Amino acid sequence: MSETSQRRRFGRVERVTKESSVLVEVDLDGSGTVDVSTGVGFYDHMLAQLGKHGLLDLTVKTSGDTHIDAHHTVEDTAIALGEALRQALGDKAGIRRFGDALVPLDETLVQVAVDLAGRPYCVHTGEPEGQAYVVIGGDYVGSLTRHVIESLSFNAAIALHVRVLAGRDPHHLVEAQFKALGRALRDAVAFDPRVVGVPSTKGTL
Repeated sequence: MSETSQRRRFGRVERVTKESSVLVEVDLDGSGTVDVSTGVGFYDHMLAQLGKHGLLDLTVKTSGDTHIDAHHTVEDTAIALGEALRQALGDKAGIRRFGDALVPLDETLVQVAVDLAGRPYCVHTGEPEGQAYVVIGGDYVGSLTRHVIESLSFNAAIALHVRVLAGRDPHHLVEAQFKALGRALRDAVAFDPRVVGVPSTKGTL
């Protein structure tokens, strides 16, 4: 095993604003152990899917102004998570860089592709009409899913393509996206023993 692959890939970010207080810790080489509490139950469930299926050890502790609504809490957590992922990735030497996943959840099918390129970009398509206005679990509005993915991609400096190919149930539509994102990230951050240095002809990511 190379010296690079022995480095602990860990990120820790604290983000405090007048709207929320967030602590995120992420270990890219974990086993899917998750300890998440944001005050938004459905979001906790989704972050648990991300950690479990991405084999990320993930700790998230957020307190926010949920008496107003869930938006600030969800957004600020996604920002901190993206920053923690970027920190954990380090110089990206030896990684596969690209990852993709096709994940079914009953009637729902979602495809996610990721490039850990250092250039933020997000494409999110295919959710059925009306999904953005659905409220799940009492305080999670469907439009937050795209916002989480956009915030994550920008702050982690990664390219994310998320395509909802089929689906009907609002819960399934969101959960399949988080599971597929976890699986794609798991693939992209994995070490490839054949990769020497950074997987880019530019020499940096």
